[in-house]
Amino acid sequence: MKVAFVGKGGSGKTTVSSLFIRHLAAERLPVVAIDADINQHLGAALGLSDDEVAGVPPLGGHLDVIKEYLRGDNPRIASAAAMVKTTPPGRGSKLLRVGGADPVHAMSLSVRGVRFMAAGQFDEGDLGVSCYHGKTGAVEMYLNHLVDGPGEYVVVDMTAGADTFASGLFTRFDVMFLVVEPTRKGIAVYRQYTDYAADFGVTIAVVGNKVQTADDVAFLREHVGDALLTCVGFQPAVRAMEQGRPFDIGTLDGSAREVLRLLQRTVDAQPKDWERFSRQAAEFHVKNAESWANQAAGTDVTEQIDPDFRLGPDALIPA
Repeated sequence: MKVAFVGKGGSGKTTVSSLFIRHLAAERLPVVAIDADINQHLGAALGLSDDEVAGVPPLGGHLDVIKEYLRGDNPRIASAAAMVKTTPPGRGSKLLRVGGADPVHAMSLSVRGVRFMAAGQFDEGDLGVSCYHGKTGAVEMYLNHLVDGPGEYVVVDMTAGADTFASGLFTRFDVMFLVVEPTRKGIAVYRQYTDYAADFGVTIAVVGNKVQTADDVAFLREHVGDALLTCVGFQPAVRAMEQGRPFDIGTLDGSAREVLRLLQRTVDAQPKDWERFSRQAAEFHVKNAESWANQAAGTDVTEQIDPDFRLGPDALIPA
């Protein structure tokens, strides 16, 4: 399943997503963790050193390699240079499996049961001439070509705020966990997210964070209603983790472990809709083509859409 953690800056989405990733790894489940935030902190939250994080090749810095591999021998894609971030797979494209032996997953670090990948930092060379969508575009390509099966998880820590909706990336997930603080600003972000996602069938579940009292829970319930899945209270072990001290998922108390199990059950219960996934990939590719991609590529990239192709397990079976 493809899972995103989203929320406003400072909401704690990176912390909560890292706990969920650690939980899955502790259950010995295959999990790929992707840091797609403009502020790259997921690696540290997973216990990686600065040197380990720095040694992970950024996906956004190797778009040429990713495109060349994913293009395969798809006759609708003339060259890797003609691919854009929304180019959908078709017959002849190379497809990905969770943690597979391919050039894309080779840009990862395997540590404590997790395959860690990163979109890449927004560095000094990007200032004034680029936007972070060039980095997250690599993540969009990855998800567009990924066939994930039952009991497999790709967890993406997304960039903060509504920038998640600046492309079709938000439709690439089976579940989006929106981490919300019990504040007016937190509720405003929740309303913004649900408004943007309303017409696209995206499942959004709210996780209340930094909840300290029953009044905090009541405030969230009043404004979020049934979308409030669960709440995370203060955990001394998490504060220690955020301060860089050694951390083990087993040091969380029972209520926190149950929250993580509930997140997993929520993901596992979500039906897989490959038809919608493929249809929306084509729809957003057309939108991007009309907006900028045709001009950037110098050709009509809508011709890259294979109308008879549907991503899913059946696509892995040789014709």
